[in-house]
Amino acid sequence: MRRLCIGSLAAAGLLLAGGMALDYANQRDATAIPAARSVPIAKLQAARQSSSDLEVGGELAGLPPGVTRYITREDLLTLPQVTYTVSDDSNFTGPTKISGVPLEDLARSLGAAPQAAMVVAICDDKYRANYPREYVAAHHPLLVLAVNGQPPSSWPKDSEGHGYDMGPYMISHPIFKPSFKIFSHADEPQVPWGVVRIELRNENTVFGAILPRALHAATPLMKAGYRIAQQNCFRCHNMGREGGQKSGTPWLVLSAWAMASPEYFAAYVRDPQSKNRSPEQLHRLRLELPVCAPCLDDGLDISRQPRHVARGELACVAHSFLSFDYHLGNGDHDPLLVGRVHDGAGAA
Repeated sequence: MRRLCIGSLAAAGLLLAGGMALDYANQRDATAIPAARSVPIAKLQAARQSSSDLEVGGELAGLPPGVTRYITREDLLTLPQVTYTVSDDSNFTGPTKISGVPLEDLARSLGAAPQAAMVVAICDDKYRANYPREYVAAHHPLLVLAVNGQPPSSWPKDSEGHGYDMGPYMISHPIFKPSFKIFSHADEPQVPWGVVRIELRNENTVFGAILPRALHAATPLMKAGYRIAQQNCFRCHNMGREGGQKSGTPWLVLSAWAMASPEYFAAYVRDPQSKNRSPEQLHRLRLELPVCAPCLDDGLDISRQPRHVARGELACVAHSFLSFDYHLGNGDHDPLLVGRVHDGAGAA
């Protein structure tokens, strides 16, 4: 399930819980085909040949960073496959047989630095699922190529009853057991469907976009919020070029909400669909917050933009996570400025 973008509120007192080891050997279905070491894919196309081609990018072996290539479904099927019967994937209504390529093998086949690469799955609606190395090692996700032995054209529709196709690709797991819990937020299965692109990225670069840098960044509360945000909020809310864009509400806009109205923000986190604002409501949203000039490394300078443009470029995460990290100003006559708080500066 991936269509709902529901964040978790790190409101107070969150502490990281210890990880829980998984016995991968016990997760395998009795009929599973043992995973073999993948071999490099000989052909990466410079242009899409078919709608079923998988777009790949990021840091690919033998190519400059950022280059996009395409893999045909036929080439993916030549890679070693694994098969499982899954019963805990929310995308299916009952036990379902899935076959595909483990993400760890795909990274090994394509990545410039496979041992350091984080897999990022991007869907047709701009939803993103991130698979850090720790997650991959714990849960062994796979890129699904067949469901009950059938190609995407014969896959079941989405489980929420909208009638959406779940192809051309989706991601699932042999079995999922949460490997951590932070109060009410437990490790969540990342099972997107409608996957059209896979990126192999540096984990620090991707998550660094939302890394807290303010005075309170090292506190347990901030660390907990950061961990939750990586897995949850970042799927639908982007910070610059990183993160998903499904929600249409970027990181700094959420940050503005968290600082201007913590009560509203808490309600939005619990049920975002009921609190989504119309463009008219967003235009009338008033922020009574201090102004902090943007830093050079922000990648965002909207101080000379018209107010209606500036509002559209703002975004965030949980109040406890970002309220210390960003300061916004929106007086009747003052320009709107956005910037990271310098180290040593407290929240106003």
